[in-house]
Amino acid sequence: MTKNKNEIKKAKDGTYYFRVFLGKNSLTGKRIQKYRSGFKTQKEAKEALSALRVEKSSFLESSIDEEKELKIMFSDFIEDIFLPYYKTRVKLRTYENRAQTIRKHFQYFYHLAVSDIEPLHVQAWQIELSKNLSRSYIRNVQGIFSVAMDRAVVLNLTEKNPSKIVGNVKKQKTKVEFWTKEEFERVISFIYTEDYYQHFLFVSLWLLFMTGMRSGEATALYWKDIDFETGTLNITKTLFYKNQREYYPVEPKTRASIRQIVLDDVTLEFLKKWKQVQKEVITTDFVLSYNGIPTQKHTLARAIERFSKLAGVHRIKLHALRHSHASLLISMGENAILIKDRLGHEDIETTLGTYGHLYPNSNFGVATRLSGIVNYQPSQTNNDMSPSNGFTVKYREKVAMELQ
Repeated sequence: MTKNKNEIKKAKDGTYYFRVFLGKNSLTGKRIQKYRSGFKTQKEAKEALSALRVEKSSFLESSIDEEKELKIMFSDFIEDIFLPYYKTRVKLRTYENRAQTIRKHFQYFYHLAVSDIEPLHVQAWQIELSKNLSRSYIRNVQGIFSVAMDRAVVLNLTEKNPSKIVGNVKKQKTKVEFWTKEEFERVISFIYTEDYYQHFLFVSLWLLFMTGMRSGEATALYWKDIDFETGTLNITKTLFYKNQREYYPVEPKTRASIRQIVLDDVTLEFLKKWKQVQKEVITTDFVLSYNGIPTQKHTLARAIERFSKLAGVHRIKLHALRHSHASLLISMGENAILIKDRLGHEDIETTLGTYGHLYPNSNFGVATRLSGIVNYQPSQTNNDMSPSNGFTVKYREKVAMELQ
């Protein structure tokens, strides 16, 4: 009785209310509280509180049957169960990049319980995403959603994965954008290297175009990674950049990403000159830095936007400088295996699948080289007296009669 009395409060309007703690949700670990108000008398409030305790007693005893009936909201599942699990399954950089995407796009289902999400909901979600997003991006988002729903099935929170029932959006091969050698030359001709900041931009864009490095690999480069004696550049890491105070090197994308790139003489000279200029202004271990800290991707992306506009050349994304390097090598006649190794692809299929279409008139070139390459003298007699099938027997008899 004393407990009930303490839990029941009187409101300013003279009515009574209570807030009671009924234990924890065994799935999420969250406290379960119930609030009731508007009781005219304290007695009514006491009776309602007692009834609520009786009604929930089986839950408080963790009844298996009622626990199965307890539905967990998708929002609680994502925040309290899936994201903590997902964080242990992927690299920290991957988790931090994707957690924001998950929260943004999965909100569509937050008003539903996990077990109430149906294929129809997923299809409607796909249509909504398709209004503003590319198919490749939607495929990635839905791929993570399927992983989340698979986990829910494993944990017996739902019986099925509606995402797999609907299927992902159809894959669409995206057009690879790049600059030709001539277009790159036009763009960099507008960069004034006597200006310290523009000198930094010139070296950054040049290095990306001439090596095909991923931007994260380039921004993680230390001067010690470049051997000016042998002319080689060692890629062993990529950069995780959160803000100007939080950044650090992490493992590269794949094992194949750890590689050595041989630099051409001109690039080596540009790097040597930049190292001298940089040293006069700042002290840093980072190659691509003008202020002591590694550069941000959007800094270089904005530079591409500005100088491509000045040059009258179509704008490309920062990652497209990697594609531009591959295109340059292809135009020079380099084979796909060399390109694969230089770009750090895991397998040759990735290289051919991405850049195979850039080989201009390759079939015609092969046909020209094959013409006349095989020489032989035709037989003047029949050296094969093996039995023939019915059709060829009739054909031979016909030919023999015509010759008589």
